[in-house]
Amino acid sequence: MAHPQITILFVDDEDALRQVVQEQLTLEGYEVDSADDGDTAVEKMAEREYNVVLLDIRMPRMNGIDVLKHIKEKRIYTRVIMLTGVDDLTVAMEAVKNGANDYITKPYDLASLVKCIKRVTAK
Repeated sequence: MAHPQITILFVDDEDALRQVVQEQLTLEGYEVDSADDGDTAVEKMAEREYNVVLLDIRMPRMNGIDVLKHIKEKRIYTRVIMLTGVDDLTVAMEAVKNGANDYITKPYDLASLVKCIKRVTAK
């Protein structure tokens, strides 16, 4: 199923997870870039527009909440899905209150992630 109009930036500091998810979403027909930390994500968003940013909350240096604040401050129009461990659930809910469109808890499967992407891009 192709989604050529949907561009995604996947931001996570876990190399193996980032590679697997990027590959799976690409096979689903999405156009996917990735970043291994918040600083790199901010640089990529300055260079290109993304329909969706999949944003891990816990990362070194610039965490997901800081990236979310940057998106809001710079008025970057993108949908944001926070990626969180179960122990970050309160933080994820706070992120939604501060502009994130949704969140998904780790570990997640591809079907749940694609469903979440479809939900936020349908709005």
